Amino acid sequence: MISSLYWPYLVADYYRALEFTSAVVAVIILLSSIDDLFIDAWYWTREAYRSLTVRRRYQPLKAEQLLSVDEKPLAIMVPAWLEYDVIAAMLESMVGTLDYKNYMIFVGTYRNDDRTKNEVERMRRRYRQLIRVEVPHDGPTCKADCLNWIVQAIFKQNTLQPEPFAGVILHDSEDVLHPLELKYYNYLLPRMDFIQLPVTSLEREWYELVAGTYMDEFAEWHTKDLVVRESMSKMVPSAGVGTCFSRRALEELAAETHNQPFNTDTLTEDYDIGARLARRGMKQIFGKFPVDYVVRRKPLFGFGREQVSTLTMPLGIREYFPNTFKTAYRQKARWTLGIGLQGWSQVGWEGSLSTKYLLFRDRKGLVTSFVAILAYVLLLNFLLFVLAERLGWWSVYYPSLFAPNSWLMTLVGVNAAALLLRMLQRSWFVGRFYGWEHALLAIPRMVIGNFINAMAAARAWRLFIGHLVTGKRLAWDKTMHDFPSTDQLVQQRQRLGELLLSWQAIDESSLAAALELQHTERRPLGSILMEKGWLDEATLHEAIAFQNSIPAESEPMAQLQEACA
Repeated sequence: MISSLYWPYLVADYYRALEFTSAVVAVIILLSSIDDLFIDAWYWTREAYRSLTVRRRYQPLKAEQLLSVDEKPLAIMVPAWLEYDVIAAMLESMVGTLDYKNYMIFVGTYRNDDRTKNEVERMRRRYRQLIRVEVPHDGPTCKADCLNWIVQAIFKQNTLQPEPFAGVILHDSEDVLHPLELKYYNYLLPRMDFIQLPVTSLEREWYELVAGTYMDEFAEWHTKDLVVRESMSKMVPSAGVGTCFSRRALEELAAETHNQPFNTDTLTEDYDIGARLARRGMKQIFGKFPVDYVVRRKPLFGFGREQVSTLTMPLGIREYFPNTFKTAYRQKARWTLGIGLQGWSQVGWEGSLSTKYLLFRDRKGLVTSFVAILAYVLLLNFLLFVLAERLGWWSVYYPSLFAPNSWLMTLVGVNAAALLLRMLQRSWFVGRFYGWEHALLAIPRMVIGNFINAMAAARAWRLFIGHLVTGKRLAWDKTMHDFPSTDQLVQQRQRLGELLLSWQAIDESSLAAALELQHTERRPLGSILMEKGWLDEATLHEAIAFQNSIPAESEPMAQLQEACA
């Protein structure tokens, strides 16, 4: 048993160990802060330069220019594993939203996922432009495996139509699209081989703190960090959604990889394929085209009256991200595992100096995520020592390493200034998209984000080491998402003819002829389309039910037609 005489000295030794540890942590934080400050300086310098030069010389791209280009055939890929709860709503929203006609949707499902298959088949009977692709083995495998089977179906479809697809777009089952998305890709193809749009989180309630971290991070990453990456290295990492590949890009990758353009040995096939295309010298772009979004928002931290307003932000993909601590760190663990650990083992440190630097930036979180938590632990310990001193429980002191005017205190001051700058920037980017309330909340949400990132890094290390020891293949770690309701999407009710056109159930000439007959005969449009043989009864039944937001089987056909007359 330790004598009470030694306790004060043990406490003093413990405090000295805390100071040494704090010094090491402060140095690591400084190095990480210098990295962040370099990215900040590059971004703001570039913004100032472009404001004084490029934006004064050239007119910005207009929506009229996108709409004036003839539509090239495009294909949309949607890999689906256990997406039965959101896939139908996502497809309905996609078809009803896109201001584009010459496209097809390919949804990949697994043979042992009957619920998702049934939902996709239900949508396939409705939408003529939808094809379900079945992966011929049980899932889950990895997302890349599902995508490779979809790509083969797209290549096969190319042989069956007069003009092959000019581009292939990657989406997930939770994505909310903008009407001009395909128009933007169509404008850039085939000049560009790889187009990535920004990804942002749909707005959450102020108290949804975990989901709020995604709002904060994506608002900054996809406004600043990806812009800097493109500017520095001419390489744009795919976000896994809102990504368009030219036909040439996919065909060249498929030819080199035995018809498997997506890498099945990584859980972040999106990040991997962007890097591989860059190494082949293919043209890449991070799209930044401003558009308007209609949003519902309750100001004053949710206590004000709901307002519907228009928000101008870059054309991109929006979705709901996980809202629980466990689902958030599990999802981020997949990103950390694929980008940090699998990327390190497969790619190493290849590329130019700027590419090597960005690889370092991607992988530093494998260490710094734990350092941030250690800093919180150290802060808590120092606060306890302050309390112990106030209560007279701490009586033996060693000369402090953090004496006034010491280099360590200077280092602490520099780190504090860097942290303040980081908080101000995060709040500024968040405020542009979500308002001042979320800008304020972004500061405490940074702490929650640090704990999520640490747990994600720990899980990624555990899974990767287990994979190395056992040789067990890493599978698709499914994260459940939400899809916004119709009210949240603020969609307008489509007229019957517009709806059937978007479903590709009829063509424009048939609709024009039917509308002319309707004008002269004063009969329901649906009856005319069926009478002329341009539309079948089942599709009309479902279209009218969908238009009136009621189950298709709940109302007699005559009543539904009367409702839309």
